[in-house]
Amino acid sequence: MESVRIDKWLWGTRVYKTRSDATEACRGSAIRHNGIIAKPSAKIRIGDNIVARTKALTRTLHVAGLTEKRVGAGLLSDYFEDQTPESEYEAAREKRENAKVFSHKGAGRPTKKDRRDITRLLGE
Repeated sequence: MESVRIDKWLWGTRVYKTRSDATEACRGSAIRHNGIIAKPSAKIRIGDNIVARTKALTRTLHVAGLTEKRVGAGLLSDYFEDQTPESEYEAAREKRENAKVFSHKGAGRPTKKDRRDITRLLGE
């Protein structure tokens, strides 16, 4: 195998959870293949560089192997070298921590404690 569709490779190497997510990322200009915005059908080869933007992280990957099938997490080093700067991971960690701090109460069903507080307020 000398080339693979980029959406299949991104899914197979667990950059995106589903192949349709990888396809949508390509269509939404979130994937760059050797500096050019990639279509889902773009063919990649060993030695190519890929920049993939996910929700909170922009990853820079150097293709070291090709696959069309989903591979285990332990084998990912056979398929790409992660060249993402540490500052990118730090920014993603910070976004996650801030999301926890600023999460709003009242989303979803009331908890048992919330129900007791409501009952106490209503004087039932």
